Amino acid sequence: MGDHKDLTDELAADKIKDLAEDIKTCMFCTYKETRLQSRPMSVQKIDDLGQLWFLSDRNSSQNAEITLNPLVEIFFAAPHDKFLTLHGTATILYKREIIEELWDPIVKVWMPGGIDDPNLCVIKVVPEDGYYWNNKHGKVVAIAKMTAAFVSGKTMDDGIEGTLKL
Repeated sequence: MGDHKDLTDELAADKIKDLAEDIKTCMFCTYKETRLQSRPMSVQKIDDLGQLWFLSDRNSSQNAEITLNPLVEIFFAAPHDKFLTLHGTATILYKREIIEELWDPIVKVWMPGGIDDPNLCVIKVVPEDGYYWNNKHGKVVAIAKMTAAFVSGKTMDDGIEGTLKL
């Protein structure tokens, strides 16, 4: 069976940074009344505190929903390898220096006005807690162990998982 290791504070922030920076794209979930609303978004930065930074359009559904309820859930997944779930609070920022720091030319696909688009803003997510799972020895070993488990009928879990608390 896999190992279980709960992480707090700096170790939790390091795990968030490790997993989220590698995966990059997540399902960013907000609440509209009592239902979860999900959309794919790419994280632009994960800081040393485990906070996630996204670029967004001020007129987007996620911004409207964050304005009404700042609680968010974020899901990252790299199949057979890494998984991360975070619960946190989102804040919308309109600080030019942060937008410039986070800017990536690929964002122009969604923000045709580019870095000077007046609707461009930042969503900062401060995670409160979460859960992670990743394998110990990389994706190739994980797939080999899954294949061996399938053939032998025995469990060969190579994973490590645990809660995250910031």
